[in-house]
Amino acid sequence: MNREMLLNLRNLTCGYHDQQVVRGLNLHLNAGDIGCLLGPSGCGKTTTLRAIAGFEPVLEGEIELAGDIISRAGFTLAPEKRHIGMVFQDYALFPHLTVAENVAFGIRKEPGFEGKVGELLELVKLGHLAKRYPHELSGGQQQRVSLARALAPEPRLLLLDEPFSNLDGELRRRLSQEVREILKARGTSAILVTHDQEEAFAVSDHVGVFRDGLLEQWDTPYNLYHEPLTPFVASFVGQGYFIRGQLISADSVNTELGTIRGNRAYTWPQGSAVDVLLRPDDIVHAPESDLRAKVIGKTFLGAATLYRLQLATGSQLESIFPSHADHQPGQEVGIRIAADHLVVFPAQGSVAAHFTPQDSGVRRISGAL
Repeated sequence: MNREMLLNLRNLTCGYHDQQVVRGLNLHLNAGDIGCLLGPSGCGKTTTLRAIAGFEPVLEGEIELAGDIISRAGFTLAPEKRHIGMVFQDYALFPHLTVAENVAFGIRKEPGFEGKVGELLELVKLGHLAKRYPHELSGGQQQRVSLARALAPEPRLLLLDEPFSNLDGELRRRLSQEVREILKARGTSAILVTHDQEEAFAVSDHVGVFRDGLLEQWDTPYNLYHEPLTPFVASFVGQGYFIRGQLISADSVNTELGTIRGNRAYTWPQGSAVDVLLRPDDIVHAPESDLRAKVIGKTFLGAATLYRLQLATGSQLESIFPSHADHQPGQEVGIRIAADHLVVFPAQGSVAAHFTPQDSGVRRISGAL
């Protein structure tokens, strides 16, 4: 696989009417990779995507694509000259053109374009609908047409602006996987914008978590979950609780749950107050354990059940038990800590915080840190 750098954003600052929305952004994408810009509304991810597309000027820094500078302060290469494809949230299909005509729109002057259109329609599983019109298609089918149309000119980079937000949950999950498979099959590099963590992880090789115009971490989904660099990334990616602890050695923390030892070494002084991240998979069902917690809530997930637990001190945790271990609210259960990936941050605020999924699909801390 070609692992050359394709897209490079260096010290990028951009915004609207000289108002800075994104500041000092640095990230790169290798050829053939899929990246994602993830964050809550207003964090700067869409502004960054529009700057890459050439729709917004750059205030500082530069954008390089395949070795060519396409944006810098005072210079913006026209969008149509960038060899960048775009898939929009609202599909943006031509209602008076058939499916095949929509896909062919950007390549009609190329010899043999009909064959390419046919191949793309088969790739997105719409070959049998070539003569239909957009209004005769479902939302998922329309988005597949939009993807095929964007791929037809063979762009160096494909940009996807919240492409699944108009679809229902199950269709979103299925289509996001299909889109990844299609892009990987063609070796197409892409940048996706979303506020949905599940969608970001399903599609992307690397994800950048944005907050207030700053990139907090650009990393693999695995590292974002298990090795977050900031409390915000820890809270935005995944779910769980922070509990207060005290660092007693480089890799050990004393907490109300006992001593937790992990596989990381921290350089803060011994005795430092820290906030310890505990996710549901860090709390294991252990019926014979002396460490007890009371069930105060449960969510059945099929193969597993997510339990909300309360310790004797009043602190709360979440844990995933096998679904056959069926406990009712009010019951006490035995637990043990299996937090091999010990994640701690310097203590902030007066209490530890809980974070859970919000209606927007993002995950945030709800409490003081």
